[in-house]
Amino acid sequence: MATVKEHYNEVLSDVYSWMFGGFESGIQRNIEFINKHKLSPQGSGTAVDLGAGCGFQSIPLARAGYAVSAIDLDAKLLDELKKNAGNLEITTVQGDLVDFDEYLNGDVELAVCMTDTILHLESREKLRSLFAKIFAALESEGKFIITFRDLSYELKDADRILPVRSDENIIFTCFLEYEEEIVKVHDVVYKKTNGEWALSKSFYKKLRLPKAWVEEELSRSGFSKIDSTVENGLVTIMAHK
Repeated sequence: MATVKEHYNEVLSDVYSWMFGGFESGIQRNIEFINKHKLSPQGSGTAVDLGAGCGFQSIPLARAGYAVSAIDLDAKLLDELKKNAGNLEITTVQGDLVDFDEYLNGDVELAVCMTDTILHLESREKLRSLFAKIFAALESEGKFIITFRDLSYELKDADRILPVRSDENIIFTCFLEYEEEIVKVHDVVYKKTNGEWALSKSFYKKLRLPKAWVEEELSRSGFSKIDSTVENGLVTIMAHK
């Protein structure tokens, strides 16, 4: 089983923007998210994007007026972010998001950890530690936003085979293998170059986190107001300090 960093390097980073419908599509979805939740700087105007990837969250947040620290393990995705960031106030850091507090110069107004990133952590204990760190790093009235897929419900048989996306040059299929507290995510990508198909494949683990468990742990970390929604299996949680 590959680590998250290895899995992205071997399979995902090269097709990450593409699998979300393209870079601009990913940016637009998060612009709509920011507008829907009326996110704009109210305090220091600083934000940290944990697992920033290619900038799907960082770039819209910077356009909304935040000064963003974008942290991710994958150099390819961060290079894509920097290429598209222009003159926006975004600082990129290649590093482990659990150590995000080492890269900040002070408290932040907003922390985001979106698109399944919290499921990439090694254990629930690591996640508890991360929640405590985030609470400590937020300024008064700060917010923490999480989005993730609820994998606590087990798919059966052929339903575990999921077509991600395909076009004339790329076919991406995913297979899920369930264990008690994790799901092994097998990604299979065929890419056609000069008329020849090449296969990339790898698998890594994601945590199975029920929404109620995440909410309870956020509350234990000190967050006083926790709002959550579920839409098409995607959990969105906004926690307030």
